[in-house]
Amino acid sequence: MRLIRLKEVMSTTGLSRSSIYKYIGEDRFPASVSLGDRAVAWVESEVLNWMEVVVARRDDNVLSGYGKGDA
Repeated sequence: MRLIRLKEVMSTTGLSRSSIYKYIGEDRFPASVSLGDRAVAWVESEVLNWMEVVVARRDDNVLSGYGKGDA
């Protein structure tokens, strides 16, 4: 298991800091793990799994006919 800090989460996902925390607040992103006073990290496999789910959801929408210029 590998823990990654915020900068790496941002780089890996392409999300901003504010978007990450917004999604966490909406239960749409893996929660961070406390490393002590003012230090947090994320479980890398959870972040990668979240990315796989986002891509799979996109692919399901394309296969269902969404995302091809449908408005």
